[in-house]
Amino acid sequence: MTTKLVEPLKREIEIDDVPYTLTITPRGLSLVVKGRRKGYQLQWGALVSGDAALAAALNASLAEKSRSARPDAAVQAKQRKR
Repeated sequence: MTTKLVEPLKREIEIDDVPYTLTITPRGLSLVVKGRRKGYQLQWGALVSGDAALAAALNASLAEKSRSARPDAAVQAKQRKR
């Protein structure tokens, strides 16, 4: 038997040595660089309908443009560790 998701569930994960906070709620999920407020959000309806694939492609293209304009978060985090 599974447990119904009623309240937000938060977990910390590392992606390329950068800590992120993953929050799972009844409405969807969000992935944010630890200590920041803005990140990636995905509603469950978008995931089920297939709109998530389109949004992921759009976000990837926008992220690629912003990466060329400023250092990557992973590079910044590695520099802070030194």
